[in-house]
Amino acid sequence: MILCAIGGDDTYRLLPYLFDHDELRDAVTEKVFLGFSDTTVNHFMLHKLGVRTFYGQSFLADVCELGPEMLPYSRQYFDELIQTGSIRRVRPSEVWYEERASFEPDQVGTQQPPQPDHGFELLQGPPTFSGKVLGGCIDSLYCFFDGERYADMPELCQKYQLFPAADDWQGRILLLESSEEKMPPARYREALEFLKEAGVFDAVSGVLVGKPMDEVYEHEYKEALVDVIDAPSLPIVCNVNIGHAQPRCIIPFGVDATVDAEGQVITFADR
Repeated sequence: MILCAIGGDDTYRLLPYLFDHDELRDAVTEKVFLGFSDTTVNHFMLHKLGVRTFYGQSFLADVCELGPEMLPYSRQYFDELIQTGSIRRVRPSEVWYEERASFEPDQVGTQQPPQPDHGFELLQGPPTFSGKVLGGCIDSLYCFFDGERYADMPELCQKYQLFPAADDWQGRILLLESSEEKMPPARYREALEFLKEAGVFDAVSGVLVGKPMDEVYEHEYKEALVDVIDAPSLPIVCNVNIGHAQPRCIIPFGVDATVDAEGQVITFADR
């Protein structure tokens, strides 16, 4: 198993060293790869080679939780993955936790108070849809196309065709979740516009949206999704416990998945 420590927003710089002479293709083997946030880039690298990965947790953010123990909802999925090598179904958490304001030593053993959650929310479209999930942190995906943070990232991503072509998105389910930077709504719309221009929303069978941290911009993000996608028949399910908001489930990439918003469950094929 490869368990990512945390994110790593300049991971794109590995592209020449992993792909110029098929270095990654020659080295990679089928095994569990688990990470989220800026490791979105790594997930897309492995997707390029046809390797299935798992999105949603990391060592420092989950296993090393400062509270008395790993958050029970997160622990449930982590245990399932390391014991079985797969995730069979995901249901919503009954609670969520606010972002920690401090990670100082005096926070060890403390726990953020739980807040009641309300499950998966069908924003539009049919409540049931299927496909293989792919996606990740919308902040990282934005950098695939925009060079504000790293000027050479869009050029390298394009050179190595890291972002899948529109036909590769056909029938897939797009996963989007937002980071602790709490992307302003205007920038969120720009990120969606990049994805729309790339043909993603014309190809996918549905969209899964992770719960924003502290529920910041929750309504603005929903408005942006409806406005930019501009396809009322495309299912969008929000408030999934995936990504930066705690607790976190784990979602397999590259296996058949069925989303049932009415039944409040996402099921996955064994492999």
